[in-house]
Amino acid sequence: MFSRSKALKQLNFLKRYNTNLRLAAEWSEPWQCLLSTALSARTRDEVTIAVCEKLFKKYNSPQKLAKASLNDVEKIIRPVNFYRNKSKNILECAKMLSKQYGGNPPHDLKKLIELPGIGRKTANVFLSEMGEDAIGVDTHVSRISQKLGWTKNKTPEKIEKDLENLFPKNKWSKVNITLVQFGRAYRGKKQIPVLKEAMKIK
Repeated sequence: MFSRSKALKQLNFLKRYNTNLRLAAEWSEPWQCLLSTALSARTRDEVTIAVCEKLFKKYNSPQKLAKASLNDVEKIIRPVNFYRNKSKNILECAKMLSKQYGGNPPHDLKKLIELPGIGRKTANVFLSEMGEDAIGVDTHVSRISQKLGWTKNKTPEKIEKDLENLFPKNKWSKVNITLVQFGRAYRGKKQIPVLKEAMKIK
């Protein structure tokens, strides 16, 4: 079994390489954080942030967004990948948030993944941004945790369980943000020398 103390040292080591780039999930309003995270799937954060700035400026509450036309939302979020499906999902999500939760997303994984377009990864990233103990497994987390030997699994849910067992609960919310910041700052082959150094840690 992988050493917890080693994993914590590696996590702290990777934090040194973070450049505090703004992430898609970083918004002042919880509903904005949730929808932006959903839109960021398979799309670079910088693209998602620019799109969401326009979207949230025009529709500054989930109630207003719920009343938007599908055509208008598609025009605004067109730069993100799979924008047609995402447009339908965030409109339906905004409607459900407005109707069932007064515009405030629930801090409950099961309830979150009942919302249109909100999968387990998005829900966990949202929860960690809200200060809850959760690990969102995206591409960065999956790839880097496998390279470091934190997990041998390749499916997000199994990786999530491995990381939950490896790290103490009070560190869960740090895993996604640390690996995503590192992954964004050091893309592709640039990661290799840093990860090699991390793997030498005892």
